[in-house]
Amino acid sequence: MNDRLTYKEKEELPDSVFGLPERREYPMPDAAHVRAAEAYFRYCPEELKPRLAKAILQRAREYGVDVKSDVINEYAQQ
Repeated sequence: MNDRLTYKEKEELPDSVFGLPERREYPMPDAAHVRAAEAYFRYCPEELKPRLAKAILQRAREYGVDVKSDVINEYAQQ
């Protein structure tokens, strides 16, 4: 499975699967997308990183993804 969603696929996702639901950014409907969100974390605006980090870790637990990023783990503690 790849980590690319079409515009239509993204539009059909519920807000609850997005790392930043109010912006509908960082969709994580499956394990591949959790890994993609981890990879693209550095592009997130600084003030939103703690919320995104927590969302990534929550979805990672749901899908059995091991988040290896120390940066994400540090931001999730904020």
